[in-house]
Amino acid sequence: MIAAANQDLWQGGAACGKYFQVTCTGALNQGVPHPCTSTPTVTVMITDFCPPPGCKGNLDLSHESFSTIADPRAGGIKISYQQYLFFKFWLYFYWPLAGC
Repeated sequence: MIAAANQDLWQGGAACGKYFQVTCTGALNQGVPHPCTSTPTVTVMITDFCPPPGCKGNLDLSHESFSTIADPRAGGIKISYQQYLFFKFWLYFYWPLAGC
């Protein structure tokens, strides 16, 4: 699953390809008072930059990532996140990262 990083996290592209564990911690508005799902944590890979002023938070989750941890009707949620050290060994294939 993928996400875009805001300017602070992006660090001139240094965040591209890094993994973050993102957890839904609650609602941002009263529209959906309890948006978090029963599996409120997802691991995402940063594949793009979310530039200001369009980026409303630290991470812009893909629809798949967002709907895994929260009700999509919420639109926005409170999250906690931390970098996740994840190693993949590519023996036969190279898959370029979109946006990086």
